[in-house]
Amino acid sequence: MNLERVFENNKKWIESKLEVDPDYFEALGEGQNPDLLFIGCSDSRVTAEELMGLGPGEAFVHRNIANMVIATDLNVMSVIEYAVMHLKVNHVVVCGHYACGGVKAAMQSADLGILNPWLRNIRDVYRLHKRELNAIENEEKKYERLVELNVQEQCVNLIKTSAVQKAVRERGLKVHGWVFDIHTGELIDLKIDFEAILEKIREIYHLD
Repeated sequence: MNLERVFENNKKWIESKLEVDPDYFEALGEGQNPDLLFIGCSDSRVTAEELMGLGPGEAFVHRNIANMVIATDLNVMSVIEYAVMHLKVNHVVVCGHYACGGVKAAMQSADLGILNPWLRNIRDVYRLHKRELNAIENEEKKYERLVELNVQEQCVNLIKTSAVQKAVRERGLKVHGWVFDIHTGELIDLKIDFEAILEKIREIYHLD
């Protein structure tokens, strides 16, 4: 990659924005008021705002390998706390994608060094859903289903947090699980019944 091209593209982008709205950057500098927190994968092929058709200021975004929500990861937990408690977003989305390298790596037995403890969380998802996944004979379909189940479990991890639980009670915040089909460009709502999931785990994870 020619990095000089990046700065050339930046200048063209500035010009294009100012042609449409001379006050574009002045408005950006006044602050942000997004209604949505998007937790996605770091995969270079998955660009959060572009796939949703949103512009700057419309989504607060966090990305990591395989769109994980891990309680001991201060990075993602800080993002959730800030977006939910301070920016007051009303929607939190966990968005996975088919052909996810992180999920695929977790299905293999290879030693990947520092990635091992991170991928172990995805292997835990496999363990939780082992019966369903092992019944799928087609490896590609099994892989895609694990992508979906991983999204579901990361959403459950979201629901376990005090910030999300308080926002659900106080203003009806909604949690969503999506998958981006990298082969077609389609954004798919998994329509996960989070109220039913929360009811099942409420006795253990409910926080006042």
